[in-house]
Amino acid sequence: MIWPAEDIWQSCVSLLPALTVEVLKEVDSTNSELMRRARSGLTDPVLLVAESQTAGRGRLGRQWHSQAGDALTFSLGLMLHPADWSGLSLAVGLSVVESLDPQGALGLELKWPNDVWVLQQPNQWAKLAGILIETAITQNEERYCVIGIGVNIASPNAQDLSMPAIGLREHLSGEETASSARTSSAGATSAPLALALIAKPLLAAVLAFEAKGFAALQTAFQKRDVLRDMPVTLSDGRQGTARGVDNMGVLRVETPQGMQLINSAEVRVRPSIEGV
Repeated sequence: MIWPAEDIWQSCVSLLPALTVEVLKEVDSTNSELMRRARSGLTDPVLLVAESQTAGRGRLGRQWHSQAGDALTFSLGLMLHPADWSGLSLAVGLSVVESLDPQGALGLELKWPNDVWVLQQPNQWAKLAGILIETAITQNEERYCVIGIGVNIASPNAQDLSMPAIGLREHLSGEETASSARTSSAGATSAPLALALIAKPLLAAVLAFEAKGFAALQTAFQKRDVLRDMPVTLSDGRQGTARGVDNMGVLRVETPQGMQLINSAEVRVRPSIEGV
């Protein structure tokens, strides 16, 4: 594959002059690689792309393997100093869906706290992308942040997925996908093309989050919120109705016991609908 590494670097250098763009043929996990580097003292900003991952990781320890060309897998690593880290995964997810589907014509939406979902048919959602954010404490007691993103280009063949998955190619070629939707995605039917759309807006979004936090993005997130007003079941068995997120990105769930504020580090959320 031919990657637009030089073009991406040139587009991003004004935002973060020290940034480098690196492409690897294969790695266990781009997140793992950058975490190893950070722990060894290498904390320069880098966008690391892998054509294939042999041990990719998702949230809660889930695996995300990818063959060359079937997925876009990359991580952005940089020193980050936000006043509050709450809502970073939502800011990242919002940047991804707005880059791939700026007008909403493709129906890309966000499942709190870190997935991109697509509605394939009534009550049947499929996962298109996932986000994994990790941090390493440096020798100076600062945090090096690693933001990992995986986007399905081809639909995965794995049988052990926790929910259906879909690739950009399949979604874009669907009979019901309007031509305007295809145009809005700039034909992101390959990993290099998808990266070219995502990279600069992502870096800008992360730096904006560092400066301003999540509050300024709350309204935009609500427009892409899969769970809003949907019955949900929490991992501890509680049930209720999702009522959006607050200005810190915390999920609000209305239950018989009252409004519950759900932190992504505490529980998992599943929509209480058939087929998900």
